Amino acid sequence: MAGRRFAGFYTSDLKRAAETAQLIGEAAGAEPTPMPELREIYLGEWEGLRTADIAERYPQAWAGWQEEPDWDLVPGGERAALFEARVAAALESIYKRHDQGDVLVVTHGGVIQVALHSVVGRASRGLFPFKIQNASISVIERNHGRAVVSGVNDIAHLESGSETDVLA
Repeated sequence: MAGRRFAGFYTSDLKRAAETAQLIGEAAGAEPTPMPELREIYLGEWEGLRTADIAERYPQAWAGWQEEPDWDLVPGGERAALFEARVAAALESIYKRHDQGDVLVVTHGGVIQVALHSVVGRASRGLFPFKIQNASISVIERNHGRAVVSGVNDIAHLESGSETDVLA
């Protein structure tokens, strides 16, 4: 991203995304605008747990998730419709502010999943058909209000990728 010019630069205000955005901003000579609406979904009682811990502590909810992922199964978590509406509103706000030029958004895997799902006209509800690794780049192009996914999970800029089984 070094040397790239952006019409807009936004980040989730959660620490992990904000720190990444700050580093990118230093290289690109830009200051990110924090947007709480770009936060990852709140996973309630599952927040910060590994999948094995969730399966052990919440066997019924985890079995339901395994059968058909749905944010609404997460005990005490943010509801799917609210999460998707929040992300959609954030993206619409960004689109309205920047009808031309490149806009950089630093956010989280669930938010990216919702954004990609919105392009193809489907609700996510927790279904993750797109692989989204940390620090990967996904691209949505908009032209005259029409959106097209032109890249997903590009990690070519990283020396090595790493995966984790932490949901949040």
